[in-house]
Amino acid sequence: MSEPASPRLLERHTSAERTTHWTLALAFVLAALSGLALFHPALFWLSELFGGGPWTRILHPYVALIAVVVFLKFAADLWDDARLTPADRQWLRQMQDVIHNREDRLPEVGRYNAGQKLLFWVLFAGMLGLLLSGIVMWRSWFGLYFSVGLIRVASLVHAVCAFVLVCGIIVHVYSAFWIKGSIEGMVRGTVTAGWAWKHHRAWFRQVTHDAHPRTRPN
Repeated sequence: MSEPASPRLLERHTSAERTTHWTLALAFVLAALSGLALFHPALFWLSELFGGGPWTRILHPYVALIAVVVFLKFAADLWDDARLTPADRQWLRQMQDVIHNREDRLPEVGRYNAGQKLLFWVLFAGMLGLLLSGIVMWRSWFGLYFSVGLIRVASLVHAVCAFVLVCGIIVHVYSAFWIKGSIEGMVRGTVTAGWAWKHHRAWFRQVTHDAHPRTRPN
């Protein structure tokens, strides 16, 4: 079956979803920069972005909490679409075809492919690890409830989760540039029918069927 010739645009992300995404991106960047400033003396110069060391230490956990709250909204919106299916597992087994853009050999992809779904679950686990370890480390509020040893362990967990999250976001940004048209979908909210057919064919079939359902014969 040939690619649809229609030039019409399909809604990929609603305005609410895009607002959540970019708010999360901003909160994550601010939390990452302030966290890096506190992580190592060589990066302490980043604290100047937040008004100096004391303000960086004060603001970091609150900015991180904002990121967690927004991520929970983001995760709730994506939860059903992020579940792995048998087609996703087959997609992962054909990674060579994915890398070489042989999409005609791959199972039809829904709204998100298996790589995007796995990235979502990595980010979910990383956010959860950062939240729990951050609570243990937040001495001004919870310092009396945890031992020094546990705080040290939480600090290590916090650093590992932060590293995983930063790597995940780098992969996410790279993939957005790699798949031409993805960034436009998150900026303006729409993609072309051709883009949807090529990269997310099962989703294309779903949204076009929902928009123009055929009446079944009696």
